[in-house]
Amino acid sequence: MQLDFNKLNGLVPAIVQDSKTKTVLMVGFMNQEALHKTKEIGLVTFYSRTKNRLWTKGEESGNHLKVVEILEDCDNDTLLIKAMPTGPVCHTGQDTCFSEKNSLGTGFLDVLQAVIDQRKRDMPAGSYTTKLFEKGINKIAQKVGEEAVELVIESKDNNSDLFINEAADLMYHLIVLLTAKGFTIADVAQVLENRHT
Repeated sequence: MQLDFNKLNGLVPAIVQDSKTKTVLMVGFMNQEALHKTKEIGLVTFYSRTKNRLWTKGEESGNHLKVVEILEDCDNDTLLIKAMPTGPVCHTGQDTCFSEKNSLGTGFLDVLQAVIDQRKRDMPAGSYTTKLFEKGINKIAQKVGEEAVELVIESKDNNSDLFINEAADLMYHLIVLLTAKGFTIADVAQVLENRHT
């Protein structure tokens, strides 16, 4: 890293982002010592301009930010720190310092939707999803029913791994069915959101 600490009197802004959800959690400042300590201990450590000292996020609350990756921007004067929070990030108890909720939400489901859309569009040979689309709505609907029954059966047992895997199978096949009918997982989310408000 060739960070330019001179632009802001020895400091650089450090944007902290949840490594899984991609939500911006907070922004702080680092000097060279804070960056070194962050790398050394694996916990986000800032330079406090008000306290005039280093402070590791969570040193009092226990709500640390575990470092996953540190990136610098193209101008070499700002850091992006991808981290895993161990609790609420803001001193107010909020998930973020911007009063946003930090949850995984449908993040990967959106990725899965894009893959299924591509499979429907390109119909690559050898793809299980392609085979489902080739067999048509009746077969896809049948698979959704089968997976739903398997999920119900697993819910009565005490095997968490089998249960969550059946839930994933059901979700996948449901997204395929939605796509075959011209809908997306986002359409379902919109209906649920409308019901909530």
